[in-house]
Amino acid sequence: MTTPISRRTFVGAVGFAAGAALLEMPLARPADAESGRSEPTGPILLNSNENPYGPSPAALAALVAANSVANRYPDVAEDAMRAAIANHHGVRPEHVVLGCGSSEILQMADLAFTGPGRKAVAAETTFEAVLRYAKVLRADPVTVPLTPDFRHDLTKMAAACQTGAGLVYVCNPNNPTGSIVSGDELAAFCSRVPPTTTILVDEAYFHFVQDASYRSALEWIAKHPNVVVARTFSKIYGMAGLRLGYAVGAKERILEMAKYATSSNANAAVLAAALAALSDPELVPRQRTLLNDTRRWLVVEMSRQGRTTIPSHANFVMIDVGGDVKAVIQAFRDRNILVGRRFPSLPNWLRVTIGTPEQVKAFAAAFQEIVPGKAVA
Repeated sequence: MTTPISRRTFVGAVGFAAGAALLEMPLARPADAESGRSEPTGPILLNSNENPYGPSPAALAALVAANSVANRYPDVAEDAMRAAIANHHGVRPEHVVLGCGSSEILQMADLAFTGPGRKAVAAETTFEAVLRYAKVLRADPVTVPLTPDFRHDLTKMAAACQTGAGLVYVCNPNNPTGSIVSGDELAAFCSRVPPTTTILVDEAYFHFVQDASYRSALEWIAKHPNVVVARTFSKIYGMAGLRLGYAVGAKERILEMAKYATSSNANAAVLAAALAALSDPELVPRQRTLLNDTRRWLVVEMSRQGRTTIPSHANFVMIDVGGDVKAVIQAFRDRNILVGRRFPSLPNWLRVTIGTPEQVKAFAAAFQEIVPGKAVA
């Protein structure tokens, strides 16, 4: 099952034209890449924290142009991608491992660092993949409740790592709450966690944060080589359907994770698109502004409707509906709007992804009908 980081070699451009066809699937991509408008016959998809604007024009062009190597394994392209990511973060390529989305990165971490007798520690509620994989590996999953303001309780999580923890998972910003822990809090946490416990910091939503107190955990890898940071091209870069994630960490930790990587786990199409996206200096600030401004509008609108939201630093927001969300989710589905699932520890909170302004306005109008509130002037 183990594979080295470099595999078979091929020569030529990366990508394949068939990747462009994937972008036409209405349920995978509900909005046009340039206009962001919904497909006329499909639902409004506000349920999976996807980017409604899709890949950048440069990334789309790379998908179509790189049609010469569909029949070749993407080894050279993977090497180029690792080199580009390493350069982007100021590290060497051997400090980077690629994954089929960041979900495979989380799975690799579980395989490498958890198992019988090695606990996996995470918040409750957070993105569930790490705990789900840990259970499959017969690791002992340990959950620590969020603080009253819906943030990771890093003090209690560090305490839970003192005996037999192989991995502790921090999603920052956190999914589904959108909350963050500050750079100072995370630095103190890294100092308290035993060096034998791998600290996996999931920064899938890093690019949306504009809070000055926030800092990437990449900053602490040199001082704490047990820190591994996961990133993805699914969110700000709009490539959720193409699947590419990566981890950055100390060489020893990355090599241990890479043993469990699927062979050729990054397809030629997404590598071409991701290289183009990473080279576009305007992409991230443009997408961040579009989505954060729309999120702010929605928060104001929910307040006007008399509803409470959890302060969010991501491309989604949690709204208190005043009761169990199950019926509310179905009511939106009946109106051809898909919203987030029910989270057992937060049963009254509805997670909604930030779509285009038109999509979010449609959601807000439907919300007022489904969950009538006390309007605030």
